[in-house]
Amino acid sequence: MKIIVPMAGRGSRLRPHSLTVPKPLLPVAGSPIVHQLVREIAKVVDQPITDIGFILGDPAFFGEEVEQSLLSLAEELGAKGHLFRQDRPLGTGHAIMCAKTLLEGPAVVAYADTLIRANLKLDPEADAVIWVKQVAQPEAFGVVQLNTENQIVNLVEKPQKFVSDLAVIGIYYFKQIERLRKALDAVVSQKLEAGKEYQINEGILAMMAEGAVFKPGTVTNWMDCGNPQATLETNSEMLALKHAEGESLMDPTASVENSTIIPPCFLGKGVRIVDSTVGPGVSIGEGTQIHQSNLKHSLIQNHTVLNAVNCEKAMIGNHVHYNGNPTFVSIGDYAELK
Repeated sequence: MKIIVPMAGRGSRLRPHSLTVPKPLLPVAGSPIVHQLVREIAKVVDQPITDIGFILGDPAFFGEEVEQSLLSLAEELGAKGHLFRQDRPLGTGHAIMCAKTLLEGPAVVAYADTLIRANLKLDPEADAVIWVKQVAQPEAFGVVQLNTENQIVNLVEKPQKFVSDLAVIGIYYFKQIERLRKALDAVVSQKLEAGKEYQINEGILAMMAEGAVFKPGTVTNWMDCGNPQATLETNSEMLALKHAEGESLMDPTASVENSTIIPPCFLGKGVRIVDSTVGPGVSIGEGTQIHQSNLKHSLIQNHTVLNAVNCEKAMIGNHVHYNGNPTFVSIGDYAELK
């Protein structure tokens, strides 16, 4: 089994936090988004993972440190890591074709902007599986259309009229991914109109037209990391899940002085909390110091100093110095507010 992870986008909706760190590498609940996603997939599929391919963007942004992080992740999971470059943002289908040399045999394609909890059971009668989640507002998502045999017969982006309430979450299984490669080859060979992109849906619909059987899969938890508000919600939900699963969330080098920690919270290496109340739903990165503050449902990255901050929702980057009393704040790296 192979895992293909397109992650070349710049994450513009998550700015300023994605200006210096690629969105898939942002830590949420103590670990980078893409690391958690890939580990979860490797844990729940019922086949050994042999290869993991990461499709990256601009080398100036996705540099050597990112590359080594991803290769180490693949090695940790007993797989061979592969790095590919998408030099132009030409869509999800184009991104997959950048990993063309890996597109053979069984594979999972997973876009690195969500976190999941699932049992990714692979239907032996299906040529492919698209994982979905029931949503309250299907008009805001891409959704699947099913026939009476529970097979996917169409994909509709942001339908204005009701098609279904099963939203596509961006994780796919292909029993023979070379069939998708062949379909996308035909798509990419066409001349692209100005402003258009090559999308994975075009390849999937071509496979369906040739008779491929697509089945829906479901997830128990689907958590978005597309913007600061959604990422804060995902951070709190992931902390609760990890706490319930018995995962240790406090590094032994973190110190808590005259303070109250309300679980679930993640405290990274060398964190120092003094005269404060922290939690629930707070993640604090390596080397950060919190003084005389009250934080709930917040995500604070590395080597930041907070003084007298009382906030229920904060997403604060690396190397920030901040004194204040907000209700919601989103601050990027190296900011200083007094």
